[in-house]
Amino acid sequence: MEPMSGTSPSALDIARALIAFPSVTPADAGALRYLKGLLDEAGFSSEIVAFSSPGAPTIDNLYARWGSVAPNFVFAGHTDVVPPGEISQWRFDPFAGAVAEGRLWGRGAADMKGGVAAAVAAALRFVAAGPLKGSISFLITGDEEGPATDGTVKLLQWALAKGERFDHCVLGEPTSVAALGDTIKNGRRGSLTGRLRLVGKQGHVAYPHLAENPIRALAPILCALQSPLDSGTTDFDASNLEVIGIDVGNRATNVIPGEVRLVFNARFNDLWTPATLRAEIERRIATAADVARYELIFDPTNAIAFSTARGAFTDLVARAISDVTGRRPVLSTSGGTSDARFIKDVCPVVEVGLVGASMHGVDENVAVDDVEALCQIYERTLSLYFAST
Repeated sequence: MEPMSGTSPSALDIARALIAFPSVTPADAGALRYLKGLLDEAGFSSEIVAFSSPGAPTIDNLYARWGSVAPNFVFAGHTDVVPPGEISQWRFDPFAGAVAEGRLWGRGAADMKGGVAAAVAAALRFVAAGPLKGSISFLITGDEEGPATDGTVKLLQWALAKGERFDHCVLGEPTSVAALGDTIKNGRRGSLTGRLRLVGKQGHVAYPHLAENPIRALAPILCALQSPLDSGTTDFDASNLEVIGIDVGNRATNVIPGEVRLVFNARFNDLWTPATLRAEIERRIATAADVARYELIFDPTNAIAFSTARGAFTDLVARAISDVTGRRPVLSTSGGTSDARFIKDVCPVVEVGLVGASMHGVDENVAVDDVEALCQIYERTLSLYFAST
């Protein structure tokens, strides 16, 4: 493979170009093909791979690789973004990639087009610098902010079926809390959503003895659901369950409703599996429910708690961060889910990215200097990684 000629684009250049593609899930809008063009020009072998599920739109994903021998270091990420909301509330067009006041503004600046841009720029610099004893790959999806059924999970299956193997992965989610590089995510909690329907008997408010109000059963159930699940572990915070919706579907003021529906979500640590947590929730509801009938169902989940063991790989990434920023990052498993939950099945994975304070919000933005510094962290990670092989 021959490296690209001339000077490769900066991380900021790539980030601004990516933000300009309105790739709100499930639309790609050209973002992945733009990345493919950059990587192809640099000598990567790349392919856009599309997957779909019944009744769902087709999702584009990108796989690219430089080199053909082990070890294979992989960068992972996504170019899809959440909707911008009311555009008039933004200071700048959310898809313009504006640079002002030392910051990059736009949907995806933090989550996570800035991280993808930094990884691509770092890889382009690294392969252009000289021979590489190993391989660098990219797993980039367009289905992380959506249902995550036709993205990284299927892209991994596709790559493995082709004979691809991965040794270590860095995922560029916005993990930094207050300053770039202060946090590495070496794991994530799982997620489980449940839906409870309490069934009573509808009737007139003035004749309660002829009805059964299911709302009366809510108080003990809420107490049972939201009492602590555990106290946490060495690597994980305590699990938590939050009720996120209650609906009786009743607009009348003189009617006792016949049912009440409740939705909840639990973020759980490695003390639980989806099966054991479902059983515990079912036990609590059965004990607390004071209605004749109720129905409880759980949404399917592919988010299971996991952690990457502290050791040589986490130490290497921490050293790269320290070398660039002077900060010693902490390891964390907090926050929501990410595609690391799929990658951990094929190789050790950690997440390192920009400050995420504005992600998913109006006026999403990151410091321009941080985009370049993250690129340097990734490039330093590659240097340390391949120097150790």
